[in-house]
Amino acid sequence: MKKRTVKPEHERREEIINAAFAVIYEVGLSNTTIAQIAKKAQLSTGIVSHYFGDKQGLMTMCMREMLKRLHQTTQQYKADVIGAQPEQYIKAIIHANFDLSQVNKMAMRVWLDFWSASMHSPELARLQRVNDRRLYSNLKFQFLQLLPNDQADIAATGLAALIDGLWLRGGLNQHDRFDSQSARLIAYNYLAIQLRDTA
Repeated sequence: MKKRTVKPEHERREEIINAAFAVIYEVGLSNTTIAQIAKKAQLSTGIVSHYFGDKQGLMTMCMREMLKRLHQTTQQYKADVIGAQPEQYIKAIIHANFDLSQVNKMAMRVWLDFWSASMHSPELARLQRVNDRRLYSNLKFQFLQLLPNDQADIAATGLAALIDGLWLRGGLNQHDRFDSQSARLIAYNYLAIQLRDTA
């Protein structure tokens, strides 16, 4: 008889979260159940509940995971910047938000469902505010190296809204693949306009 391998806790948690993403993609967040996630992960509902509690606890951890992946992607792009130029760091932030990890169909479906659910869930709303503030503050910090405070604030607010808007338009268009190149070019054009008068 084959002995079942006991996986480390972090691996088990990752399996469950990935199963949750798959189920949300297939049936939507509102229709997702712990039982469906457990079946997808080939685990018992008791094990899933042991790690995450109820559905709300699991959804909160899933959103935290999405935020973590976006943060890690952003850090990777920023680490590749040569010369530590603020404009290049801003472009790295733009690039990260339109990276394939953020604009594939599964990721976009999950993000859209979480955005919608955050209007009714205080904890998801709090996490969404964290995400919004992180994007704005990262952009503002770099713009401050290039512009006076008032202009930097306007530029960061505008670029954050543009990034979200481009992403949202792409996410709502379920029939076509997200055009990351066009989205980046539009964002780069906005950046160039903001910096034009400082040249």
